[in-house]
Amino acid sequence: MTGRSEKPIVPLMAIEGMDSSRTPPTPDTVKKALRAVKDPELGLNIIDIGLVYDAIVSDAGDVTVKMTLTSPGCPAGAEIMEDAKLVLEDLEGVKSVTIDLVWEPYWTPEKMDPRVRAFLG
Repeated sequence: MTGRSEKPIVPLMAIEGMDSSRTPPTPDTVKKALRAVKDPELGLNIIDIGLVYDAIVSDAGDVTVKMTLTSPGCPAGAEIMEDAKLVLEDLEGVKSVTIDLVWEPYWTPEKMDPRVRAFLG
């Protein structure tokens, strides 16, 4: 007897983060995660201000978000889109993230959550 204890062999797929059977998030889960992304000028999340139009998730875990900005010249646009991508890449079951910037329909304050619109006056 050598006095060494035998370590169990763990199959590679059993290691956290290596499970290929993870299910992709739902579109609702994607939108909930995007509440963590704030417009730095308004200090409000991009869901409540109506910047996210759609979230599409494939069976393989590819996430596509169709979103807009408050204006084409929005100085925080690149930051908001990068933050959205980073938040979604951290979700379990996400394989890839594409942020599609769209201008149709054009954003107007009516796209905001009514409570947020009332808060801002």
